[in-house]
Amino acid sequence: MATGKLRGTLTLAELCDELQISRSTFYDWRAKGRAPRCLKLPNGDLRIRRTDLDRWLSALEDAA
Repeated sequence: MATGKLRGTLTLAELCDELQISRSTFYDWRAKGRAPRCLKLPNGDLRIRRTDLDRWLSALEDAA
């Protein structure tokens, strides 16, 4: 899988593809504080660190 231009990060499109969710679902989760941590670049684009995504997924697994 290709990652965002910042090494070790995913673009929003890559994250949504990997989780098989729509952008609107991601933004809904983010508004509710339920999305993985994001980096907001100066141009407004979001990136998600792979480590933050893995930690977020592990927390979901623990909660299940």
